[in-house]
Amino acid sequence: MSETMKFPGKLIFGLDIGTRSVVGTVGYRVGEKFHVVSQSIREHGTRAMLDGQIHDIYKVGATINDVKTDLELRIGRTLKDVCIAAAGRVLRTVTVRVDTDLGSDREVNGEDIYALDSLGVEKAYGEFLNSNDSDMKFYCVGYSVVRYYMNGYSMGNLEGHRARTIGADIIATFLPEDVVDGLYKAVDLAGLDVVNLTLEPIAAIQVAIPEMYRMLNIALVDVGAGTSDISITKDGSIIAYGMIPVAGDSLTEVIAKHCLVDFATAEQIKRDAGVREQIEYKDIMGLSQTISMAQIEEVTAQMIEDMTGQVADKIRELNGGKAVSAVFVVGGGGMLPGYTTALADKLAIQKERVAVRGREVMQNIEFLEADAKKDSLMVTPIGICLSFYEQSNNFIFVYFNEQRIKIYDNNKVAVVDAAMQAEFANDGLFPKRGKELNYTVNGKPRITRGALGESAVITVNGNEADIHTPIHANDQIKVIESTAGEAARLDIDQLPEFGSVMRVEVNDTQVDLPKFASVNGSLQSGYYSIQEGDCIEILNYYTVRQIAEFMDVIINQDMNIYVNNKLADMDSKVYENFSVVWTMEQLQLSDRDKYENEVADSFDELPEDDGTYQRKEETADREADWENVDEADMEQGTAGEQDDGEQVRGGDTEETLSEGQTDQTAGMAGQSEAAGTSIYVTVNNDMVHLTGKMSYVFVDVFEHIDFDLSKPQGSGIVTRLNGRDAQYMEEIGSGDRIEIYWRR
Repeated sequence: MSETMKFPGKLIFGLDIGTRSVVGTVGYRVGEKFHVVSQSIREHGTRAMLDGQIHDIYKVGATINDVKTDLELRIGRTLKDVCIAAAGRVLRTVTVRVDTDLGSDREVNGEDIYALDSLGVEKAYGEFLNSNDSDMKFYCVGYSVVRYYMNGYSMGNLEGHRARTIGADIIATFLPEDVVDGLYKAVDLAGLDVVNLTLEPIAAIQVAIPEMYRMLNIALVDVGAGTSDISITKDGSIIAYGMIPVAGDSLTEVIAKHCLVDFATAEQIKRDAGVREQIEYKDIMGLSQTISMAQIEEVTAQMIEDMTGQVADKIRELNGGKAVSAVFVVGGGGMLPGYTTALADKLAIQKERVAVRGREVMQNIEFLEADAKKDSLMVTPIGICLSFYEQSNNFIFVYFNEQRIKIYDNNKVAVVDAAMQAEFANDGLFPKRGKELNYTVNGKPRITRGALGESAVITVNGNEADIHTPIHANDQIKVIESTAGEAARLDIDQLPEFGSVMRVEVNDTQVDLPKFASVNGSLQSGYYSIQEGDCIEILNYYTVRQIAEFMDVIINQDMNIYVNNKLADMDSKVYENFSVVWTMEQLQLSDRDKYENEVADSFDELPEDDGTYQRKEETADREADWENVDEADMEQGTAGEQDDGEQVRGGDTEETLSEGQTDQTAGMAGQSEAAGTSIYVTVNNDMVHLTGKMSYVFVDVFEHIDFDLSKPQGSGIVTRLNGRDAQYMEEIGSGDRIEIYWRR
């Protein structure tokens, strides 16, 4: 080995492990320019790789070692770390949209963006597992952010902006375990450690389509030996990756069959066809043969048609069903005459917009060796080196609950990534809620969530950690699964509606009634525990019976009940702000004095005496006013003589009875003793005759007048007796003057 050489930048060693050859590149970057220090190319002695997949690990490992040794001699350095790329032979991609709420309008930092990206990769991995119908185990080998969103609007870079919500469209790429393991094993046999792994289409685009061109809708097709890798750019981002398992080897096989030569000879004929008009070769019989470039185009025409047709179909699929504006072709397979023309025809775009790119896209690449190759074959190898600066990715081994797992390390790998790779249940990391409770309240569905359980207990190398704790190679991660909380439980009295009350007026007193709850048709108290599927109704009414029970009042069959001044019964419904009155209907008394004494005694026991029922003195005064009325007529409820025009006095009121009224009074006189006392009162200037009771209260009048309480015509009812405000339960007598009207 020559004397150690010094370079102004850190040397990066990249290996393009292809189906036909291994290309090694060593270089360094200063500013925007990448300097290629040295290159080395070795072809596989046999077909140790097919379609981008290693078939003979040891032979591939030996070829890699030859490339490494050659480069070490050239640069005078020992090479240990290497960057590699995986072919997309069985590449799977998943595109997802993720959003996260920051909780408030605040500045977005790097941790927020990392958490958003991780959420996207996790979501993509979950979707991939659901759609993976093969027995192969896949690794996520990289992801690209197509675009970010800030408060729903597209944004190139979120960091530093103020936002409430952020989101991203993310493409995650997956490769089978055997593809990745084969690459790592072959590199290990050469004494190298992988420090970065990327995909070949990602590597190629680093060189072929600079970021300034990614605003355009361009396809990059890397036509290798075993696969044709495709990537699409648009609006400043890489929007899709794909591949087809047909490439340069398919063309070589067609030439081998036509010329009757071995694969290696056919490969040389294919390469010479791009630069020579006549190619000489020997067939398997040892006979010298000559074939022209035109003949090779004719022999390979059908295969090129098939290959470019598949590439064009894949481009349209990745580009939303449309052709792209232009196509850059790199790799050896695309250099065969006729390839770019056929692809342009299949995409129905101008032939000039499909071209092989090599030296043209390497303005920022400086080659330090005089004989360095600068064609399209070198695009991907150099891109592999450049990918190290864009994304440092690698696979490492860690231990998750004592299980050794391999995980893709992008220098941001955390516990949550290891858990995902170990297929640890996602809900095992976060507190689980207990079983929720579903029910309806007044016909509307409602859910009460269960309590949160305990978070997962996480340690890394014995130290307390969480799901975002960074991890490194050989870390020991232990996770005790999170627990579920208690199932949801709720009593009726915890419902906000249950705590409200309903106010009604009972016998002129305001009463607040707690609302009832009906559960599945049965009344339940506030202590009832709601069950799954319960239908709950918070009733907005009481029955008279329920009001009496609440007030601890006994209503017997001899009592009258009024709801809003209408005769009612025990099952009548009473709503908010309704009035309820109950009073004695009929008492069997020996004389009027006994009745008045008993009533007076009962009123003395009330908590407050508002004078409503103090009628003795008023009754005496009224009897004095009736001194002109015949005593016999008084007992029978008649007033004065039956002659036409006789006057009946009551207080300050005089009314003249018509002949018909006098006759009606005389006819009822014989029944008054059996049916009770009969009285006449004046209501709104009209004479009203009350019969059938021993005594009467103000509310009895409503039974005999036309006053529609169901259609309010004012803000309230005014009740007056003999020129003053009256109470509903106030006793009335013959001759009283009553006024009832709506307050305006």
